[in-house]
Amino acid sequence: MDIDAWVWWLIVAAGLGIPLVLTAMPELGMFAVGALAASVTAALGGGIVAQVLVFVVVSVALIAVVRPIAARHRAGQTGHASGIDALKGRQAVVLERVSAAGGRVKLAGEVWSARSLDEDQVFEPGKQVDVVDIDGATAIVM
Repeated sequence: MDIDAWVWWLIVAAGLGIPLVLTAMPELGMFAVGALAASVTAALGGGIVAQVLVFVVVSVALIAVVRPIAARHRAGQTGHASGIDALKGRQAVVLERVSAAGGRVKLAGEVWSARSLDEDQVFEPGKQVDVVDIDGATAIVM
């Protein structure tokens, strides 16, 4: 049984694609695309030297171009705050008088116990306050 060269390149591409999915290493995907390009070259009648050259050039070009772009994109992301960190800095509405001793606010659609950051500050119902911290289940506001 004689298998054409382009089929071998497709097998190599699939062989590189499987570990790509399992390990999430994007470089393997770039090599898989290089193997696909070599498969096309083989299907069009290119010799083994042309196939290997296309594989190397496409793979190296993708790594040289895509990796720095992906690294810049990844470095530029600050990440999204979640949980308690997402509540810090938000505004809340006072439902029950808030002082250093306690009170209640509506924060992100939920009722939270709250206390003022400054012991001398008192916030009356209806006033908007800023959440500066979360201590357990209590919002610290100012």
